[in-house]
Amino acid sequence: MDDTVAEYIRRTVLKIPRDEIKMMLQKWGFLSEAQLQTLNFHQMKDNISQEVVQLCEENSADIKQAAVLDIIYNHIYQNKRMWSVYQMKKSAEELEYFDIKDFKKKFKRRLRSALKNVTITFKEYEDNAIWIRVAWGTPYKKPNQYKPSYVVYHSQTPYVFVSASVLKSNMPLLCQALIVASNYHDIREMELRSHSLNSLKDIVFKRYSQNFQTCTTKPLQGGNVELENADIRIIQENRSEKERIHRLNEEVFGSGPQPKLEFAQYRLETMFKSDPKMDVLDKKEPFRCLVKFSSPHLLESLKSLAPAGMADAPLSPLLTCIPHKARNYFKIREKKGLFPGSFVSP
Repeated sequence: MDDTVAEYIRRTVLKIPRDEIKMMLQKWGFLSEAQLQTLNFHQMKDNISQEVVQLCEENSADIKQAAVLDIIYNHIYQNKRMWSVYQMKKSAEELEYFDIKDFKKKFKRRLRSALKNVTITFKEYEDNAIWIRVAWGTPYKKPNQYKPSYVVYHSQTPYVFVSASVLKSNMPLLCQALIVASNYHDIREMELRSHSLNSLKDIVFKRYSQNFQTCTTKPLQGGNVELENADIRIIQENRSEKERIHRLNEEVFGSGPQPKLEFAQYRLETMFKSDPKMDVLDKKEPFRCLVKFSSPHLLESLKSLAPAGMADAPLSPLLTCIPHKARNYFKIREKKGLFPGSFVSP
């Protein structure tokens, strides 16, 4: 076994919490049950990692086998990475039979035709998710196994979740390989990012309860006018206002927890309105701006604005429609012509 492979396996084992090493090695399936029985999982992690490497040497492990163990680790600890969502599009809406073998073959062939020094590893999971790990090299250097890209593709959907390496120049190659392998012709980033991969899936697959309705404000219910006590009237008004805000918040965001979204952005285009006498604008051109949102938990932060008294209820649709806008990304961008470039399959 190559020294580079041995060191990579050792470092991967060291990342795993000690009480989970046996479980992950079992999921890996590269070592036999008899070999696992020889390991002492109660000793120091460094000693465990050395023993695992020795067993892998007996089995002649290569970098592809080591990469599978890395995928298993990142699948379990997927929140350690920042994920972005990409949406693909076909010229027609017809459904096609998905062949995983054909997908892998096309993906590898397309990527390796552009870059020879690259390590590509696949692993399939029960929810129709294909995990792809790509370690990038250069024409003169071997792939860097410590800075790979991870791709999660759900077959027969247009959505791809990517946790990219620091080599951003490789993203066009990755996108080209994805659209060729999946028989799409266009791919664009949806400008949603989060450490929570499952939350991003909830948003694009519509698996949570946000209603995206524009609510009309109802008048405040005043206190009992027959009561002469001002304090009781104020208490009643405050209670009614809190109930109104809670009701409107549930109508907009739903009653369940929000997906953990950390970044979103979209472009606005509207006409500038001013007094004709002031003659501010010589030409009647639309006003354009780029709106960016960032928070450890963006949707929950928006949901808490009205109850905290920092915004009126209901919130503006410009704030509550972020996931909805993302799901209609292509429709918005094509209608308004806001996205100048894209990756197009030859």
